Amino acid sequence: MSSKICAVIPAYEASKTVGDVVRGALKYIPRVIVADDGSGDNTSGVASAAGADVIRIDKNRGKGNALKLLFKKAVEEGYDAVISLDADGQHAPEEIPGFLEAHALHPNDVIVGSRMQEREKIPRARFNSMHIARFYISLVSNQFVEDTQCGFRLYPLSLIKKIRLMTERYVPETELLMKAGDMGASIRFVKIRTIYGENGSHFRPVADIADITSYVISYVYVKWLIEGASSKGPNMYTPRGHLRDMISRNRNIDLLFRIFTVLTAVPASVLFLLEYTFLRPFIPNNFASIRRLGCGFSRITLASHMLPVVLIVALIEKTANLTGIRVNLVDNFILRFFPFLWKVEKQPARSLSR
Repeated sequence: MSSKICAVIPAYEASKTVGDVVRGALKYIPRVIVADDGSGDNTSGVASAAGADVIRIDKNRGKGNALKLLFKKAVEEGYDAVISLDADGQHAPEEIPGFLEAHALHPNDVIVGSRMQEREKIPRARFNSMHIARFYISLVSNQFVEDTQCGFRLYPLSLIKKIRLMTERYVPETELLMKAGDMGASIRFVKIRTIYGENGSHFRPVADIADITSYVISYVYVKWLIEGASSKGPNMYTPRGHLRDMISRNRNIDLLFRIFTVLTAVPASVLFLLEYTFLRPFIPNNFASIRRLGCGFSRITLASHMLPVVLIVALIEKTANLTGIRVNLVDNFILRFFPFLWKVEKQPARSLSR
């Protein structure tokens, strides 16, 4: 039996592009729902005229809040899955069939669009930050996730209903991947084109990257704290009583915890290495997610120690380039210290290149 699927589009100040995205999606999916996140332009009117049902949010509350409302709406209306697209035109609706075909083969899996095969089209600094992000998010997700930052995805709603989303703005997309993988769900990918439009982005490079990074570090902290003292296997997330979710309930406590974990991440990695090494006789199969990689925890501890060094290397490279000495130090440094640890790279659910 085929799944009942709708497309969901969070939109903010997107009147120039959202109409084309809606019309494109409707060629492949009979229902499109747009959440207008407090736009000051005519985003709602354009989306509605293009054929979408529109949820109007009174003021801008961020992409994460819009996605939560869209998920809730789709669940209430009995949909089995949703395909999420951005409203700015960076996700081509004509690639939706690849997600639908992948979902037909793997109906319980999250399907993520991947742009990583088009490295030359991705700004170098962004690609390097994506490489480091996927290193840690893949570790937390207990599987290799090729592109952790792409918002073009298909989510089974049966899975969404099991996950408590506690974050805001751009963090929930990362939170979703980590929690889905950490509760045992499979995450697959389809290759999509890399599109950077001329309409700009509401993503704040410093603030939002810091927000995502601090959450990832804090989640890793909790996962390894629990997994180091457990022999139950790699899947640590549960929607009931998970420590990271409990901390997130109070905004001030959450902020303090994020600051604490960021400041102590490097020494904590040494503590986790000692747990990994010396607690195994007493707690069989602790750190199960790391042991099955077969790389040892020392590789991960070294990577964590290299995080501050990446910034120093980037500064040296920039200084050299400003003086006329053309060098490329960062790329090789990242490849060396944030390597591919997974024995078998997960094959794409479907490749769109023909």
